[in-house]
Amino acid sequence: MVKFLPVIVPGTYRHQEVPILRDVAVLALDGGHAFELGVFCEVFGIDRGDDGLPAYDFAVVSATGRSVRTRHGFHLETPHGLERLESADLIGVPASDPGVRQPEELFEALRAAVRRGARVLSICSGAFLLGEAGLLDGRRCTTHWRYGEELARRYPRARVEPDVLYVDEDPVITGAGTAAGIDACLHLVRKEQGNAVAGDIARRMVAPPYRDGGQTQYVRRPDPEPGTGHLAPLLVWLEANLHRELTVERMARRANMSPRTFARRFNREIGTTPLQWLTGQRVLLAQRHLESTDEPIALVAERAGFGSVATLRHHFARYLGTTPHAYRRTFRGPREEGGRRVVPSGTALSP
Repeated sequence: MVKFLPVIVPGTYRHQEVPILRDVAVLALDGGHAFELGVFCEVFGIDRGDDGLPAYDFAVVSATGRSVRTRHGFHLETPHGLERLESADLIGVPASDPGVRQPEELFEALRAAVRRGARVLSICSGAFLLGEAGLLDGRRCTTHWRYGEELARRYPRARVEPDVLYVDEDPVITGAGTAAGIDACLHLVRKEQGNAVAGDIARRMVAPPYRDGGQTQYVRRPDPEPGTGHLAPLLVWLEANLHRELTVERMARRANMSPRTFARRFNREIGTTPLQWLTGQRVLLAQRHLESTDEPIALVAERAGFGSVATLRHHFARYLGTTPHAYRRTFRGPREEGGRRVVPSGTALSP
């Protein structure tokens, strides 16, 4: 049965009745990643009671003995074994090497925790451990974009969503790579203890309380290669003329084909339709302009062949799950001129 705890926090927080999120246990795994373990320690393992924030009963747990070797070569020691999971409201599963076999007792402890109503939250490749325990079966989930296909292959009953920053399929929450673990943890705090608590923890961490978009914006897309097929000369020309008005008919004329023959040949050689390919290349060109220049967004839209900011914004949201302004804030950032910070056009610095 889910228990509730009345929370009274001084200052701006209101009295509210929320599900208890008080007892947090985090796994220290053989081959584990220190950063992802540190995310749990930072969000839940620091007593911020002096600021009127919740204090969690926090413990780091080992399934294989007091000393655990991380993937970075150093060891962690903890007095807590798997029995500590029996009281936890939340069990954190950091990233670890999916090739390192964990003890069966750990999987059973995770299943037992979920059966009694506890939550589990994984970060990055920690999702593989949840998959091995059978906790992803029939559930939406995510992991780092590099591991999405492998997670889906190993656990075909899992519904892997490789683009999002985290997935909440209560009681199983999965976060994407590394920093997305912060997003997932703050999401849970926000869900259980309100926006004000999550926002103040984020401020203490000097982290955004919420990020827009998904993982796709962080995937480095290689520059297109023209290849050696019949259409290679056309692709080279198209890449140099993305700013022009380009229709299937115009592309077909340049390739000396009828539009229908051209569309079939393009799909066969390139693996997509001419317009889908063209839009993808224009998004990629816009990304490069946003990353490397301070040009106004309207000019970026024109140079990339979208014509208007609204059209650029539409395709950015569709392909990358974010806006051009947010993308520039993330990947361009402020620059230094004469010792002072200058904000790229169309962005704003948070106070």
